Amino acid sequence: MNPLVKQVLNYFLIGVLAVIPIVITLQIMIFVKDRVSDLIGTVYAVSDNYFYTVMVFGVSTAILVWIGHKIVKDGRYWVIATFDRIIDKIPLLNTIYRVLKKVSNMISGHDKTVAKEVVYVEYPKEGVWMAAYVTNRFDDKYVLFIPTSPNPTSGFTAIVDKSKVIKSAMNIEEASSLIISVGVDFNKVAEIGTLPKI
Repeated sequence: MNPLVKQVLNYFLIGVLAVIPIVITLQIMIFVKDRVSDLIGTVYAVSDNYFYTVMVFGVSTAILVWIGHKIVKDGRYWVIATFDRIIDKIPLLNTIYRVLKKVSNMISGHDKTVAKEVVYVEYPKEGVWMAAYVTNRFDDKYVLFIPTSPNPTSGFTAIVDKSKVIKSAMNIEEASSLIISVGVDFNKVAEIGTLPKI
């Protein structure tokens, strides 16, 4: 292959890789904007008045802020507790709701019973170390979610003995960044030296 063509192709690929994060971020922003626009369009179609549309969104925002304030202050809010009791009586839906709520609470930090901690575990074999989220504990057993790159929402759930994990100084955000970036964004390099060798 001609060296000039090879260099042009190399520059092209570097340019594509540099633009991919921008394109993905813009796609996410466009998706959110479209969903908000659809919601505003639906409200406007019902009321046919900009004042009512703005008022509905203003009141909705105020209610959500109030619910968030009450949850942070009191740990629970009666509206949410009532909804929890109603959903708890509906088969299948109650399981989906309970799991989503636990994951949401783990991420937001409002569930104090769930450990928000990152550990290293040997997976899928000895000598291969993976970052994992501690999702629960029972005595000396850890329930771990071992995410896969580059999508940290997919992965494996494993129950391991406490002796099989090594604690990490990473928080959830840093571990997620490590996984999404396939290891490029890793600021705890010193931890690598503490992992046992075979």
